[in-house]
Amino acid sequence: MAQEIVTHLAALAGSEVEIVLEIEARRPEGFDGEVQRVVSENARTLKFDRSSSSPDGFARVPRRMGTALLTGFPGFIGTRLVARLLADDPDLRVAALVEDRMAVRAREVATGLEHADRVEILTGDITAPRLGLAAADHDRLAARATQVHHLAAIYDLSVPSALAERVNVQGTRNVVAFCAAAPNLERHHYVSTAYVAGCRHGVVYERDLEHGSGFKNHYESTKHDAEVVVRRSMAEVPTTIYRPAIVVGDSRTGVTQKFDGPYYVLRMLDVMRRLRQPVAQVGRGDAPFNVVPVDFVIDAIATGVATPTARGETLHLTDPEPLTSLALVELLASRFGGALPSYRLPPALFEASLRLPPVRATFVGVPPESIRYLNHSVRFDTERAQAVLQPAGVRCPHFHEYVDVMVSFFTAHRHDPALRPGAKR
Repeated sequence: MAQEIVTHLAALAGSEVEIVLEIEARRPEGFDGEVQRVVSENARTLKFDRSSSSPDGFARVPRRMGTALLTGFPGFIGTRLVARLLADDPDLRVAALVEDRMAVRAREVATGLEHADRVEILTGDITAPRLGLAAADHDRLAARATQVHHLAAIYDLSVPSALAERVNVQGTRNVVAFCAAAPNLERHHYVSTAYVAGCRHGVVYERDLEHGSGFKNHYESTKHDAEVVVRRSMAEVPTTIYRPAIVVGDSRTGVTQKFDGPYYVLRMLDVMRRLRQPVAQVGRGDAPFNVVPVDFVIDAIATGVATPTARGETLHLTDPEPLTSLALVELLASRFGGALPSYRLPPALFEASLRLPPVRATFVGVPPESIRYLNHSVRFDTERAQAVLQPAGVRCPHFHEYVDVMVSFFTAHRHDPALRPGAKR
């Protein structure tokens, strides 16, 4: 009955619904100091506010239900994260900020979620002041927000500099400004990328950020600059930063939203098999190639949300034991049923050939910018991530544990145009 009332009120135009849970306890002899201490500590953990005391020293503790602002819906990670947040906290509402052009699709996806009644789709623009919201709407949302999850970004390796700067950097500045204006904010959960490391070699630690080693593309450079913005806000805004490696499909089902990253290798194997040509290993193949399944990323962020001590941390969501690019190509080839690499091709030559329209069309849009990742010798330290995730039983699966479902999904859907990078959804 209560749910029906809330749903009815929330559906009324212009209405704002706030749910307050109040707990009150009485005992003739009162409550001793130890009981009050335990209750106070647990009330803080559960985000209750001690607002009034009874004569016996025990307090009424009203709890205000939380709201999470999330950008990046209905994207690959964003959609799964919304579902997880709603499942983990039955009192949480999610306000998903989407561009106007994505609003119809976002509402369709939201409707299909298990707890769709707790999802609100807001049209806005992270690149605009106040996130593109009217002043009154912005202020109301800021007053309600207890969590912010910023995932929206341009992930295209070939993105032009100006567009990447506007979305990835200025958009992040505007989200951080929103966080600073949210008086009840518990945490800003910012999704960065491990590749803010740019062209660095060797071991990169989670504390590392600013460097002078350069970047492979504008995606990396602007995500780096955006993380600098977030880092500099952390003295005032409680924040956790997550740095995923290259994200692939679900480790249990293989489901993904687009065939990029290591799927380009599968695409190459498919083309070579159809053309009956030998398979090349691009470069030496001794560099680590770091990929992680999307379900691990979601589990990690959800664990960060539930772990107060993750505040102030930067977490590498990367495989601590990645395969080399040669081992990865050989494993994919063996599972896909194609030939193993039989000769070495210079990376610069292959990258240049992919800039020729006929060659790129043959390989179904493999971007030239992706080739450098096959020979970039960098390792990501995961000490802080493991300290947060291991107590919750969360670990990154090894690639060989999910390669079969990954290949099976690609094989079944490799001709689906909706899964090609850049396809409109």
